[in-house]
Amino acid sequence: MGASSSKPADGQTSHVWKASGPVGVSQDVVESLQGSTETDRSRAQTIELAVQARVAEELKKLTSQESEALKAAHKKASEITDAEAQKEAGNSRQRVSKEVEALRARLEKRKQLRELPESVEKSRSEVVQCLIANDRRPLNCWKEVENFKEEVRRLEKEWVERVVR
Repeated sequence: MGASSSKPADGQTSHVWKASGPVGVSQDVVESLQGSTETDRSRAQTIELAVQARVAEELKKLTSQESEALKAAHKKASEITDAEAQKEAGNSRQRVSKEVEALRARLEKRKQLRELPESVEKSRSEVVQCLIANDRRPLNCWKEVENFKEEVRRLEKEWVERVVR
């Protein structure tokens, strides 16, 4: 065990083929087999390289097909998203315009049952005049706004007292 090497020596690479019976192949084929320096190992390596090349080729083909499919899917998804966004934008614009029209109609139908008291009208007009005069500084009108709020509170209090009685 281990006394002889498992690899053939450099001078022992030739193979001799000996048939035990009559050969049914031509002499040219027999000579080509005998003259061949190909071993089982070299045949296996050649086959392995061929298989690896074929696998690499198939992988490239599959990768390109997958990338094309992915691009197509992204394109289709973006088209669908764009179409939905346009549809939603159109729907939301229509919905908002319908709501605005409905509110306008409600405001036009609503009638003022009675006029506001003169004190509320006066304080309201003072706020409007102050805001016009101080269009760049509306915070300067805080006194007028407070007077208006007080008049509205007084009016609301009177209304609540009338309703409760």
